[in-house]
Amino acid sequence: MSNVSTPSRAGESIRGRVERIKSTRVGRIAWRSVIAVVGIAVIVVGVVLLPLPGPGWLIIFAGLGILGSEFEWARRLLRFARDQLRRWTDWVKRQSRPVQAIVGMAGVLVIGAVAFVAWSLYH
Repeated sequence: MSNVSTPSRAGESIRGRVERIKSTRVGRIAWRSVIAVVGIAVIVVGVVLLPLPGPGWLIIFAGLGILGSEFEWARRLLRFARDQLRRWTDWVKRQSRPVQAIVGMAGVLVIGAVAFVAWSLYH
């Protein structure tokens, strides 16, 4: 039998290590601290990227997802944000084509304005 692990065995190995770390009080505190630092760092990167064209909000949601792996408040916040996005999307879908076009153009104008300001500031 070879020593090469399959993806599922590798995942089990990682989960096993995490569970061993979290099996002690100090390990749980250390693990949650690492998750908190990484999650907050990802959110900060997303916030920095918000005024620039790019995936700022997506990065912020990824940071919340990281925090949500250990913190209930982050899971609730992420669920709330997802629900609001779903409500907005459903509202836009129910509107007439002219209203959808106006919403789309407003989005393009906001993105263009942000890109213009970012280009002006950093050029």
